[in-house]
Amino acid sequence: MHDDRTLVEARLRRVLDERIRPAVHPESVPLEVAVWHAPGEPVPVAEGLAADVEPVTVGSRWGAPWGTSWFRVTGTVPAEWAGKTVEAILDLGFDENMPGFQCEGLVYRPDGTPVKGLNPRNQWVRIGAPVQGGEEVRLHVEAASNPVVMGPRPFTPTPLGDLETAGRDPQYTLTRMDLAVLDETVWHLVTDLEVLGELMAELPVDSPRRWEILRAVERALDALDLQDVGGTAERARACLADVLAAPAVPSAHRISAVGHAHIDSAWLWPLRETVRKVARTAANMTALLDDEPDFVFAMSQAQQWAWVKEHRPEVWARVKKAVADGRFVPAGGMWVESDTNMPGSEAMARQFVHGKRFFLDEFGVDNDEAWLPDTFGFAAGLPQIIRAAGSRYLLTQKISWSRTNSFPHHTFRWEGIDGTRIYTHFPPVDTYNCSMRGAEIAHAVRNFKDKGTARHSLAPTGWGDGGGGTTREMVAKAARLRDLEGSATVTWETPSAFFAKAEAENPEPPVWVGELYLELHRATLTSQAGTKQGNRRSEHLLREAELWAATAAVRTGFPYPYADLDRIWKTVLLHQFHDILPGSSIAWVHREARATYARIADELNGIVDAAQRALAGEGTVPLLFNAAPHTRAGVPAGGARPAEASGRTTHAGRPDGGHVLDNGLLRIGVDPRGLVDSVLDLATCRETIAPGRTGNLLQLHQDLPNMWDAWDVDEFYRNTVTDLTDADEVTPGDDGASVRIVRTFGGSRVTQLLSLPPGEKRLVVDTEVDWHETEKFLKLAFPLDLHTDRYASETQFGHFFRPTHTNTSWEAAKFEACNHRFVHLQEPDWGVALVNDGTYGHDVTRAVRTDGDGGTTTTVRASLLRAPRFPDPETDQGVHRFRHALVPGASIGDAVREGWRINLPERRLDGAGEVTPLVTVDRDSVVVTAVKLADDGSGDVVVRFHEAHGARARATLTAGFPLAGAEVTDLLERPLADTAPPAVDDGRIAVALRPFELRTLRLKRA
Repeated sequence: MHDDRTLVEARLRRVLDERIRPAVHPESVPLEVAVWHAPGEPVPVAEGLAADVEPVTVGSRWGAPWGTSWFRVTGTVPAEWAGKTVEAILDLGFDENMPGFQCEGLVYRPDGTPVKGLNPRNQWVRIGAPVQGGEEVRLHVEAASNPVVMGPRPFTPTPLGDLETAGRDPQYTLTRMDLAVLDETVWHLVTDLEVLGELMAELPVDSPRRWEILRAVERALDALDLQDVGGTAERARACLADVLAAPAVPSAHRISAVGHAHIDSAWLWPLRETVRKVARTAANMTALLDDEPDFVFAMSQAQQWAWVKEHRPEVWARVKKAVADGRFVPAGGMWVESDTNMPGSEAMARQFVHGKRFFLDEFGVDNDEAWLPDTFGFAAGLPQIIRAAGSRYLLTQKISWSRTNSFPHHTFRWEGIDGTRIYTHFPPVDTYNCSMRGAEIAHAVRNFKDKGTARHSLAPTGWGDGGGGTTREMVAKAARLRDLEGSATVTWETPSAFFAKAEAENPEPPVWVGELYLELHRATLTSQAGTKQGNRRSEHLLREAELWAATAAVRTGFPYPYADLDRIWKTVLLHQFHDILPGSSIAWVHREARATYARIADELNGIVDAAQRALAGEGTVPLLFNAAPHTRAGVPAGGARPAEASGRTTHAGRPDGGHVLDNGLLRIGVDPRGLVDSVLDLATCRETIAPGRTGNLLQLHQDLPNMWDAWDVDEFYRNTVTDLTDADEVTPGDDGASVRIVRTFGGSRVTQLLSLPPGEKRLVVDTEVDWHETEKFLKLAFPLDLHTDRYASETQFGHFFRPTHTNTSWEAAKFEACNHRFVHLQEPDWGVALVNDGTYGHDVTRAVRTDGDGGTTTTVRASLLRAPRFPDPETDQGVHRFRHALVPGASIGDAVREGWRINLPERRLDGAGEVTPLVTVDRDSVVVTAVKLADDGSGDVVVRFHEAHGARARATLTAGFPLAGAEVTDLLERPLADTAPPAVDDGRIAVALRPFELRTLRLKRA
């Protein structure tokens, strides 16, 4: 037989495009359209429905950037359509290639009942099936004219990312507003041919199945009268029945499809628009659930559920019913799909506390899985947090984006820093917007790395980011793929059903130890410094507010601000979303975030001040309040008393014009350029700075990644560097015990203060940058005389080691990494820590000196600022302040302590006398991360702590109040069923912890 395969395939493509798809809606009549453009922010539904509208015609331009227009469409179903299925086709000006990234709409009936969302791939609204004929149609569309920020030339700077700069030019053209007849037979024929054509294209050319499908398609096309598609569609479908009925082979890969609509809580749109995106999608999905009995939809991010409840109660009612039916599934158990690299220990725990509690309170659902398809890598401390929240599984997709190394597993157990293992799945379909295309299904099968030991994978299915979620076309394709020869089988299932099957099938998959590092988007550790500093400060202010409010509540009856703390925590957690905290959202988002953080700081400082005043009482005794988990200046952790004297620091000039600072513990040499050429540990006579090198060196790099400007820094940025060594001023500080340096470069100015606190073994570097660069990367470097093949970075509830070398491609790819409060480098008997109060990105490199002693120089650099122009063309322009401290002779315990110290500045207040801590622990390696009252209002005191040094620890926790008993709990403060209550001896509890083990105790007051 002659090979006519390409001829038939080309015929199929053209006939589908030009004849069959247009025949899906064979008859149509125009609707009458009128519009009201809301003058400002979105208005309540009732106001939009009642607004005075003006006529508008198809072809008209509409929609200023970020505006809202209320369209009213009216018409009459023609009498001759009686008995037919009729839909409204409402095209606001959609580009079908950009679902989720442009205009969207939510359709209402005149009484305000939501019908469904309108999106580029979802433009229909069912009027009747069948209709009576002569029916009056009246619909209202709340249309959002969100501008296309990432347009045809992505990553191009644009003013559209902020309402203040976007202008008022209309963005869209009203394209179609019709009533139309739906020919369901033709619609099904389209789906039949799409499924078979897409499957055929993925099968080997020499596969008999491919040729069987080809011939069936050919017969179907022959049976179709192109001038009467509707009249012959059933005949064409009959030609395809046999190939569609052929069952999958027993060994076929099995895909659990989960209806999904990944919606970024903010990204190329502001938070307020996400509220509406979620409502549109939820309305779409509840409508689809009514139509499709096999379909299951999962939605993560408790914050988004809460938005629907608060802002769209009419949609919420439909959602609650669908949840009760078990088909609209709360997923993930987190407040938002957060970044997991940068949130601190308590914040990461509270993501699960608030997320899981919302789903429990509203629906009685306790999630087993963490659901983070789009997060930019995963910190090594996360597994035990997931387990401590009562969950067992993790799903993500993003690691498939790594550019250097392909991750070796799709299903595995992920082991965290304390040894906790979490059953983890990466869907091999490699997208969280699966649309059931044959290419996607075939890719999942080919790509699946666990063949031979497992056959199950998951496919999150639906258009995300406001694209409308799963469509009826996807559901129809999945139905045909349920059991189809040549394809993986597809079944709609909940995430928990998938994980149960996967674990039963493959109970002992491979183990991956340590962080899940994404070899992409590394610059998210630095972009938008103001957002990152706001997060860090908020986390520590929340610690202080809870600690002092709980102490004051127990000691003085101070009213514990349950509601305020709950609200503030949720606001902070929202801003840890994986496009807000990482700095990859539009200018509007970050402008609002900075204002929100400032408001939070004022409110939390007010709580702290009120609680401390209640504790201090009236008096003139100067008290230092210590919120850190270690003793400071003689003041115990969580207590207050007069500070102990701490010695003095001297300043002297050098003959070369440089400066010397000395406090009896360290001697610091500063050269005439303001660079640190000596940091001498006087107890050991050990020099910290590498020979011939200088620290406190600001370095400027060119920084234009190949794409993803705010997200990425590509390794070639290191090829060019400018050392900022010229100084405008190097003078003694005003206090006589510090050195002030001023530098200018480009359009920017840096002012630094180097100080050596009395009695403390740390060089403090305060850096103020008035930043006006573009596409530049600013680093702060310290070249250390230290030989080590690894270093420690703080992560949640512990620290994680990374290599200083690049032996393998996996190590080389980690050229920019995340730390929390410290990085620590150590030879066996001596180490150095660099601590910070609000930066996350850093790099560590090593070099062997070719002159002099031939020793190793290990350079640690903190990343300060970037200047990408997309999606925010003014990223980080303006004044920023950073604080770092170099701690010579530091053990890992010193690094932990100094990291806390720099992030929790002391507070001073006059009062009556000493304030004893509410809770004490007698071992520094056991770090208390939270002291608070129980969320249930019982008055119980909750204490969370962990082993922070990476070693086993025994300690005694002592309550500073009468204690009636204690329980070991999960993060949600629920007793652990398999753990006996700890013994209490006169208010003391003995604890024994594994390395990095996390534990929560609930202390019952007598």
